[in-house]
Amino acid sequence: MRAAINRLIEQEDLNFLLTNRIPRRLATRLMGWLTHIEQPLVRDLSIAVWRSLADLDLSDAAKPNFTSVHDCFTRALREGVRPVDPDPAVLVSPCDGIVGACGTIADTELLQIKGRPYSLQDLFGDCDLVELYRGGRYVTLRLTAGMYHRFHAPYDCRLDTVTYHPGELWNVNPVALRRIDKLFCRNERAVLHTRLAPGGHPVTLVPVAAILVAGIRLHCLERVLDSTERQPAAFAPQADFDKGEEMGWFQHGSTILAFSPNGFTLCAGVETGKVIRMGMPLMRLP
Repeated sequence: MRAAINRLIEQEDLNFLLTNRIPRRLATRLMGWLTHIEQPLVRDLSIAVWRSLADLDLSDAAKPNFTSVHDCFTRALREGVRPVDPDPAVLVSPCDGIVGACGTIADTELLQIKGRPYSLQDLFGDCDLVELYRGGRYVTLRLTAGMYHRFHAPYDCRLDTVTYHPGELWNVNPVALRRIDKLFCRNERAVLHTRLAPGGHPVTLVPVAAILVAGIRLHCLERVLDSTERQPAAFAPQADFDKGEEMGWFQHGSTILAFSPNGFTLCAGVETGKVIRMGMPLMRLP
């Protein structure tokens, strides 16, 4: 038993070393350059290596061929492959992902993983948002490398504000989450504050970037939010979205945190470790 535990620790040490103890920003820029190469041999070899390392399923993609790895990463879906739950009392998942953590926010504190708490203030940097979600509900959705990387509106809503927070580029896999305190609060992220229609309930999504993620793209903004921004930036797009409508995408993929105020409840089956797809029930409205 002790030998098995030691092997696990050694594997975690190697994973952490390979994905975090390298020049993370430089590696991210190099990956961004590599994935945009459209030379067929480089493209095909890169996608083949990706397939060998990740559970990559392209059967639900809108098109069968891609111009580059980046084109494949940011692929759209075929019509109808992600049905959106039509129940007006249900807030749906904005993306495909694995539930990393979820539950009730303890006053203003929540978990990135068991034993690693962080606060709403550290994440948002906005006292008004902290008060909105005090004692509310949250779900952490982690996107793996082979997953679909676009994200969608969880309900009919208006996107009021987008706040970009520059930061670090730690890996967001479970190994790093177990070792780095307040990781989500340290990494680059965008805070997307929405109001649901009707009723005006606030719901906030926080896409969090990570190593090898070249940026966050929103349809309502004319720029990519990425590490070229050295200072926090705020936008007021006032953009309306229908439930399930595409809002944007990760250039490569990472994590989305979803927040709702007190009164919302998690839907059945939303629990740590479960795989959930865009359009499936996530939370129930008050």
